[in-house]
Amino acid sequence: MPQKEPSQTSTKVHSHYKRRFQDLPIQGKKVIVILNNKKMFCTNPDCPHTTFAESYEFLPFKGKKTKRLEEEILNISLNVSSITASFLLSKNIAKVCKSTICNLLKKRRPNY
Repeated sequence: MPQKEPSQTSTKVHSHYKRRFQDLPIQGKKVIVILNNKKMFCTNPDCPHTTFAESYEFLPFKGKKTKRLEEEILNISLNVSSITASFLLSKNIAKVCKSTICNLLKKRRPNY
């Protein structure tokens, strides 16, 4: 589901929740970020949504991995099998299973 650009800002907070996602390693250590995300009320009467959550450019909608981590996964996965890529990535970069790699490759491939 594509996200729309906001037509007006909202300052009315609905709630907070924790959002966890993986990023590229820092100094050889795997990184899991825990972000305190806000859920806001939409005050626009013409909007079909009553609430919405903060979104970030570096993180896909409902994503569990940053865009730059996804790119690194794809770069490694293009040259080896998904099983080998999963082993290499999980050992050195981030916990990634074979099905995640296959799903990322399917999303990247253009539809014909």
